[in-house]
Amino acid sequence: MAPTTGVQLRVLLRASGGPRYAVALAVDALGTGLLRPFLLLYGVTVLGLSGPVTGAAMTAGVVAGLGCMPAVGRWLDRGARSTVVAASMLVRVLGVVLLAATPAGNVWLFATAALFLGIGNQAWPAAHAALVATLSHGRERDAALAGGRALRNAGLGAGALLATACLAGGAAALQALAAVTGLAYLVAAALAWSVRVHAHPAAAAATDGDGDGEPAPRMRGLLAANVIYVFCLNVPEIALPLVLVTQMHASPVWSAAIFVANTVLVVTLQVPVTVLMSRFSRRSVLAFAGVVLTASYLGFLAAAFLGPGWGAPAVAAVSVVCTLGEIIYAGSATALVTALAPAQVLGRTLARFQLSTGFGLAVSPAVITALAPHGPAALWGGLATATLLSAGVVRGERAPRAGRGRSRRVSGRPCRGAGRRFAD
Repeated sequence: MAPTTGVQLRVLLRASGGPRYAVALAVDALGTGLLRPFLLLYGVTVLGLSGPVTGAAMTAGVVAGLGCMPAVGRWLDRGARSTVVAASMLVRVLGVVLLAATPAGNVWLFATAALFLGIGNQAWPAAHAALVATLSHGRERDAALAGGRALRNAGLGAGALLATACLAGGAAALQALAAVTGLAYLVAAALAWSVRVHAHPAAAAATDGDGDGEPAPRMRGLLAANVIYVFCLNVPEIALPLVLVTQMHASPVWSAAIFVANTVLVVTLQVPVTVLMSRFSRRSVLAFAGVVLTASYLGFLAAAFLGPGWGAPAVAAVSVVCTLGEIIYAGSATALVTALAPAQVLGRTLARFQLSTGFGLAVSPAVITALAPHGPAALWGGLATATLLSAGVVRGERAPRAGRGRSRRVSGRPCRGAGRRFAD
C-alpha cells in the first residue's frame, strides 16, 4: 500500500466501514474514556464500597465477560457484522443503567453492572475486526484495522481528559459521567446498526450443522504468545506508575506524561507504522514486535539502576520504545489472525483470539503487581524473557492451511478479494 495521502484516507475510511461507522467508533470510545478509567472511583466514592471489594467485582466482571466470546463467534459466523457491533454497545448501555440504579453498598448489583460492561468490552474487538475484514482485504484491511485503533485511542484519551477535568465535582460528577457514557453508547449503537453490514449466509453455512465446514484454526502457539504480548498494553497504566511512584519515588507527573505520550504516539503513528511494515509478512512483523518489547523491558531494567535523579527520565525515554512495540504488535496481531482464518470460521477464530487477549489483560495486573515487590530483575527480566520466548513461538509456529474458500459477501454483493488467501 502506498503512503497514506488524502485520497488514501478516503479509501481507508471506506474500508473501515464509512463515515457513520467512524463516528460510531469515536462516540463509543469517548463514552468509554469518560467512565472506564474511573469505574473504581465510582464504586468507592458513589457507592461507598471498599477498594479491594470494588476491584474484585470489576475483575470478576471482566473475566466473566469472556464467557460470551464463543457465542459471539458463532453469531459472527452466521453472517452478522454491524448487528454484533451494535449489540456490544447496547449491552454496555444496560451496564450503565444498572450502575446508575445501584444503591450505596450493594456490591452484587455493581458486579452485575461490571459484568455487562465487561461483556460489551470483550465482544466489541472481535465484532469490529470481523466487520472490517468483511469490507476490505489484504493490506488495505490491515490499515483499516490500524485506523480504527488510532481513532479509538483518540476517543479514549479525549474522554479520559474530559472526565479528569470533571472530577472536582465529586460523586455528583461521577454520576453525571456515567449518564453521559450511557447516552454515548446508545448513540454509537444506533449509528453502528445503521451501517447494516452483513456477510452472505453462504459464508456461514459451516455453522448450520451441515457437517461440511472446517474447524477454526487452532493457532495454539500464537494465542499463547498473545497472552504475553498483551501485557504491553498495561505497562503504561500499571507497571510504570507502580515503579515510578513506589520504587523510584518520582512525581506522579511522570506517570501522567508517559500515559499522554503513549496515547498521542498511538493515535499519530498506528496507521503509518502499520503501512510501513506492510512490506514484510505479518508473522515476521509480529515476531519483531516481541523483540522491540523485549528491548524496552530490558531498558526499563537498566533505568531502574540509575537512581532517583536519572531514573524517571530514562523510564520516560524507554517508554517510547515500548509504545512503538505496542504499535507494531497491535498493527500485526489481529491482521494476522484475520488473514489466517477461513471465511467460514472468521468469527470463531477472532473470538478465540479475543479470549487470549482478554485473559492476558485480566491477569497482567496481578502478575505485574506480584513481581514488582521482588525487584526490577523479577519484573522486567521476567517480562523480557517471556516476551522473547513468545516472539520465537510466533516466528516458528507453522501457519495453518488455508481453508476451502467460500467467498465472503456483504449485503448480497461479493466482497473484494473474496475467496483469496493472503500470505501471513
